Amino acid sequence: MRFVRFVVAAIFAAASLVVMTAPAQAASVTATFTKPSDWGSGFEGRYTIKNGTAAAITSWKVEFDLPAGHSVTSHWDATVTRTGQHVTFTNLGWNGNIPAGGTLTFGFLGTPGGAGAVPQNCKINGADCGGVNEQVPGKPGTPTFQPAGTTPVDFILNWTASSGTVTGYKVYEGTGTTPIATVNGTATTARISLQACGTYEIRVKGFNSAGESVASDPVTIQTIGCLGPPKMPTDLTSTSTSNSITLNWKHANSNGPLTGYKVYEGNVVKATVGRTATTATISGLGTCESHDYVLKAYNEVGESGPVTITAKTAGCPDNPLPRNFITGYWQNFTNPTTPLKLSQVPDDYDLIAIAFADATPTPGRVEFKLDPALSTALGGYTDAQFRADVKAQQAKGNKVIISVGGELGRVRVASAGEATAFTDSVWAIMQDYGFDGIDIDLENGLNATYMGQALKALRTKAGPSLIITMAPQTIDMQSTGMEYFKLALDIKDILTVVHMQFYNSGGMLGCDQAQAYSQGTLNFLTALACIQLENGLRPDQVALGVPAGPGAAGGGVINPSMVNNALDCLAKRTNCGTFVPPRAYPGIRGAMTWSINWDAQHNWQFSRTVKPHLATLP
Repeated sequence: MRFVRFVVAAIFAAASLVVMTAPAQAASVTATFTKPSDWGSGFEGRYTIKNGTAAAITSWKVEFDLPAGHSVTSHWDATVTRTGQHVTFTNLGWNGNIPAGGTLTFGFLGTPGGAGAVPQNCKINGADCGGVNEQVPGKPGTPTFQPAGTTPVDFILNWTASSGTVTGYKVYEGTGTTPIATVNGTATTARISLQACGTYEIRVKGFNSAGESVASDPVTIQTIGCLGPPKMPTDLTSTSTSNSITLNWKHANSNGPLTGYKVYEGNVVKATVGRTATTATISGLGTCESHDYVLKAYNEVGESGPVTITAKTAGCPDNPLPRNFITGYWQNFTNPTTPLKLSQVPDDYDLIAIAFADATPTPGRVEFKLDPALSTALGGYTDAQFRADVKAQQAKGNKVIISVGGELGRVRVASAGEATAFTDSVWAIMQDYGFDGIDIDLENGLNATYMGQALKALRTKAGPSLIITMAPQTIDMQSTGMEYFKLALDIKDILTVVHMQFYNSGGMLGCDQAQAYSQGTLNFLTALACIQLENGLRPDQVALGVPAGPGAAGGGVINPSMVNNALDCLAKRTNCGTFVPPRAYPGIRGAMTWSINWDAQHNWQFSRTVKPHLATLP
């Protein structure tokens, strides 16, 4: 995190050259178009070139026409030229050669999307591409239906398959344009849910990459249950143990017969109880876990409206920090930003990370001392003054922790002995200076097994009030198989927060795995935070780490107001960009910035913008 860093992360659908043994084919080179993603305002297109000849080709050129109003906005693994709506892709210096029987893929992003976003008149090396001009499927047969189980508003549809190539089918009600069911593949059956006491016209359309077929002739379905479902239960509350949550409520006044109550988490039923019950217990949960539950009354007609509650199991570690807080790094070194005494850090910063403790010649052992160049820059700032400032910040209710590593740090913990050396040296620093915890900012790799061992041992020494934070780079949290992510999950029961560095990374995939989001955007913050939130970390263990302003990082600098929008999007699903998370995460912890010094350089714009907004979060 020290100075400016660049992480090269090509986490997009990159092209790869694949050589394979295939059955004998016609002697031709083909280029086949596919559209893996289409989000309405844009789409991803890919061409796969297959060399079906008996000899290698040394170069290739794919050209086509885009429909009027469509354009290519970016591309990869090819060069591109455009003349009006005519687009030509040619090979790069390294991927022109395709062996006999081999394939190669390149791709692009285009706008807008939709059924009409399909290239036309494709040619490969001057010849017809072959396999590109896929036609929409034929009209499916009129659907038939039958009840699905005992619920009177659920039905199973069946229909005769469309002719031609079919990717799947979509089921529509009336003149609606949003499908009520989608079937991927060639199956010709679907389950649909309607409302009670209604008449519905149902149609089916086949689809493939070329678009949707003509709609089938309609089938009319009439549902029963005009008395209606029951009304919502009221006064939903919760109690908990370390491994269970019990919900309590008051009876609903039913419009019709009341069969019972169902408790959902997401779309999964976690408990079902009878009509006289006013309590349900969900067991087998983890310690200090937050769960969002939905309670509904139901009868043979359907379910009531939802009553929601967020509940947490007991056994959470002591939490010395506010529910939502800001973390800032205090630079124990000089660079082009503003040098600060620790006493100059404003109260907006709830958690101050001292950057950094450094490696020693003994593997695993770290040390900390006030930087002489910083002391000089501050007119003779002494170690004694620094120690007094630590106590003064703590007296105001702020916490001060020691950060280990940084961009230039070379701390290694790769064995049981090194883990012990790390634990003992960090504990000695904490006792010496009175620090409240530790921040792990190892940007040159870590071993999850032995770092986890070291941090657990440190927790044993320091007790439940120990603060443990982590500042991984974006690449380190792309999947649970990464060492940083494994460490976070391994110490989840004692981990305070992960404030990933949402900068200096380039484009990265989000939790939807749909596209690479560009750093410095609202979508980048929310889509990448979603990876952590959907893969094991609690909302109170996730915060957004961003640069404090221009100069603080080489890329990913954003306006602090965008951090507020990102927190709203994650906590409430409001103020989002084009990416909207699959659920809200109330309790999202807050934000971190590199650094407090850079915030001072920019007249405290970050902390003065973000800190007041934290009070508005649920």
